[in-house]
Amino acid sequence: MLSAALLFAVLGLLIKILGPGYRVWDIGAYRFIGGVLALVAISSDRARLFKPPNPRLILIRGVTGSMAFLSVIVAIRLLPLSTAMVLFYSFPAFAALISPILFGERVSPVEFGCVFVAICGVAVIFDFKIEGALFGQIMAVIGAFFAGLTISIIKELRETHSSVTIYFSFCFIGALICMGPFLSAPQIPANRMEWLIIGGIIFTSVAAQLLMTTGFRYCKSWEGGLFMTSEVVFISIFGIFFLNEVPDGRFFIGSFLILLSAVSFSFFRRPARPSRASISPA
Repeated sequence: MLSAALLFAVLGLLIKILGPGYRVWDIGAYRFIGGVLALVAISSDRARLFKPPNPRLILIRGVTGSMAFLSVIVAIRLLPLSTAMVLFYSFPAFAALISPILFGERVSPVEFGCVFVAICGVAVIFDFKIEGALFGQIMAVIGAFFAGLTISIIKELRETHSSVTIYFSFCFIGALICMGPFLSAPQIPANRMEWLIIGGIIFTSVAAQLLMTTGFRYCKSWEGGLFMTSEVVFISIFGIFFLNEVPDGRFFIGSFLILLSAVSFSFFRRPARPSRASISPA
């Protein structure tokens, strides 16, 4: 999960370096189409990509993931970035609420408290203030809800599906959504450096998603979301070293709270139930 968070932070850095000339639809199209091609290339069972064991839940995962992606993009366009990001990074709390209802995962008050502390850490780093249009705030919360629902579904799918199969559905549906707007005014890389950045975006997004999905084999959905909040710390560190941003007290306090939530969770953690895939028949 921490490796996935690191690669997602690298992905964000590459998108920022690519510049504002590339629209959301351009980045989404390259990311999703590239992901489809990469996953088909590395899959050892290509037929399973198109005929998964649970096609209905796979389809729902693709739709909810795409809804989360589009909702947070709309929120970023309407809100200050700090407001949009803090509202979106509440998704581990939604996962902690959704997973017990849909899939029977148990969440203790202490574990929920660890999630709350991590969200507070994100809020401190971003200097959170409720600003911007109400519709944008609603879209950010909707994005967080769908992200929480998505990681809950990924956790359930991970019992019977490979990481490649699960992520393929997201890339395939995302490509279908982005294709029309992209083709209406496509932004083509103008030089070798832009092509390298696009390639880096494809590689980091695929690797991060596969690592994250693999991680759900070993942890609960909301637990994985808690560790994914460390992406905010990595993003801030990249900003300091590569974008000449100056760290302040909020960065250190927020990072401490996120670290504290992870350490506290590890200290109070109950033994995890074995997954169905790891239970041998008597």
